[in-house]
Amino acid sequence: MRPGRVRTRIGAAAAALTVGVAISACSPTFDWRTVMNNDKGYTVDFPAKPGNDQRAVQIGGTPMQMAMQTAEAGNAVFAVGTVMLPDDSDATQRAALAFLRAGLARNVGATPDAHAVQVPLAAGGKTLGLEMTVSGAAGAKHETRIVYARLVARGRHVYQAAIIADQPLPQDQVDQFFSSFQLY
Repeated sequence: MRPGRVRTRIGAAAAALTVGVAISACSPTFDWRTVMNNDKGYTVDFPAKPGNDQRAVQIGGTPMQMAMQTAEAGNAVFAVGTVMLPDDSDATQRAALAFLRAGLARNVGATPDAHAVQVPLAAGGKTLGLEMTVSGAAGAKHETRIVYARLVARGRHVYQAAIIADQPLPQDQVDQFFSSFQLY
């Protein structure tokens, strides 16, 4: 091979490597890890080490606490919220699910449209839940947000697994999070 061609190929390889490094530096890093929350009864894969938080909510006029585990990756927040209900009646579960569905949609000025989805159980089988994807303007700056969510009630717990992003996420990242979300 002639020296000019060798330099051209080395230059092309170096350029490709530079572009690859630049692209990977701009893309979000997802460092998936499985988190088992035995107290709240679920397991899920988070794209980074999650933190814990808690907030007060009022469902049907009854004050309750929502425990949250959240992790940030790229321009998205991945979260699982759990509310301990006062009882496990169908009416209480439905009210909690409606509250969460409406709240997520209201946060982005969207209609709380959801469809049925099967949520896996860690022991095998599935339970019925809701899935929704809504988008709209959020916050004081009215910035576009996309919310992907799964809502499910089981016993005295109601769960909200959600991703909030400022742009659509690759489907494999959304699938990784939701397919790993399992209840005990």
